[in-house]
Amino acid sequence: MKTMKGPGIFLAQFAGDAAPFNTLDSIAAWASDLGYKGVQIPAWDARLFDLKLAAESADYCNDLLATLSKHGLELTELSTHLQGQLVAVHPAYDALFDTFAPVSVHGNPSARQAWAVEQLHFAAKASKNLGVKQHATFSGALAWPYLYPWPQRPQGLVETAFGELAKRWKPILDVFDANGVDLCFEIHPGEDLHDGASFEMFLDLLHGHPRCNLLFDPSHFVLQQLDYLHYIDLYHSRIKMFHVKDAEFNPTGRQGVYGGFQSWVNRAGRFRSLGDGQVDFSSIFSKLTQYGFDGWAVMEWECCIKSAQQGAFEGAPFIQSHIIEAAQSTFDDFAGASVDKVAINKLLGLKAEE
Repeated sequence: MKTMKGPGIFLAQFAGDAAPFNTLDSIAAWASDLGYKGVQIPAWDARLFDLKLAAESADYCNDLLATLSKHGLELTELSTHLQGQLVAVHPAYDALFDTFAPVSVHGNPSARQAWAVEQLHFAAKASKNLGVKQHATFSGALAWPYLYPWPQRPQGLVETAFGELAKRWKPILDVFDANGVDLCFEIHPGEDLHDGASFEMFLDLLHGHPRCNLLFDPSHFVLQQLDYLHYIDLYHSRIKMFHVKDAEFNPTGRQGVYGGFQSWVNRAGRFRSLGDGQVDFSSIFSKLTQYGFDGWAVMEWECCIKSAQQGAFEGAPFIQSHIIEAAQSTFDDFAGASVDKVAINKLLGLKAEE
């Protein structure tokens, strides 16, 4: 068994235009002061990071790592959640998702997709240059508007959508493979890859591509009422990243899983700060450690009640208290002895070997 690294913090929800959240140096100092040991950087946020430059310049990458090291921090991973989303967009969401891309490609879905693919290529090269072996992203969605089958979906719609999704991601995964980096999809409602079954469909179409892996975030499974511990049993060999994020599900006579038309604070399923929700983190950390996960435990904060500052302050000690120092020996090693074949045969009433 191995010991996972942490605590880390995903900077996406904390980056802003005011100090200390508007530069990598100042936000790194802030995170370090709170007790974090690593930061996960959103590759779309120009206030903190230049993705294209990181893909092209070793000097830029060395300077970035030096900035983090100055504050006692490591880079956990990069994230292209927003860019990955744009690899596959159903036309119903074109106008909304244009905001994730440069103005130059707005209103032009094919140009927007090409831009997103280029961004993922940059991310693979940047990750290699920065010495990180995993990368986080979203799959995007072509079939999501047809999730609940009424009216009934035409036969073959889902199969066609997933075939196209795999066709778009296969060349990207090959680029990540060439750069020695695992591409980790966050399994998330709103994405075509939203549960274990949909991930299996995608992976099968990719013939088990070795770089097609998972970012494990239990909060999204609480909201779906999916068994997140059994999920680890099923997919632990593909889990390469871990978002430590809490959630709760409180169904009533008025709403349940499909409560998305309500405000976040009024939904049956909602995200919470660490320790305020229903996720069994003790069991999760135990199970991941059992399976040898040695990646980063990274807090993602999206609580609908508690402030970001308080959530960040409480997050580092929460994660640290759950990290398990993996055992290097069994509890009864003291009783061990060298193998004595003669004694074993005698204990079992067996004749000595000729």
